[in-house]
Amino acid sequence: MTHPDLTGEKADLLLTLAKHRALFRKTVQGLDDEQASRRTTVSELTLGGLIKHVASTERTWLRFVLEGPSAMGDFGAMTEEDIARWTNGFRMVEGETLAGLLAEYDEVARETEEIVAKLPDLDATQPLPKAPWHEPGARWTARRVLVHMIAETAQHAGHADIIRESLDGQKTMG
Repeated sequence: MTHPDLTGEKADLLLTLAKHRALFRKTVQGLDDEQASRRTTVSELTLGGLIKHVASTERTWLRFVLEGPSAMGDFGAMTEEDIARWTNGFRMVEGETLAGLLAEYDEVARETEEIVAKLPDLDATQPLPKAPWHEPGARWTARRVLVHMIAETAQHAGHADIIRESLDGQKTMG
């Protein structure tokens, strides 16, 4: 965490998120771009794709904290191009490298820490955008967004561990 002056709940949330990011990063340690983009299970998920997805998701949710539902897009009006862009958010595409995706993830982590450090109140809420997976009329606090990001990162770090074990037998968390 880059804000050693933070204490209390903000520090606890950011340190927990940083811990799960570090486990996630450890999972891809020593891999080349081909390995990071290889599918090892029946799932479409790859290690590079997971890093890309988690970075993008974290950035979007933190924008939501600041800007509200407009930061999430309009799920009801997605075009074929939007769907293709969303789908490519789970995979490494031509020209992407694992090093580049990890650098982007580091930048997102830095941005998250800056935003959280400046938030006056973790109780500030925003209405969730309309989407089939969101409860209609629900509002989330900045705190709930951070807890969600911790859960999302931990969940995908577990997926990554399975993919890595299938790739070359390495276990990050086992």
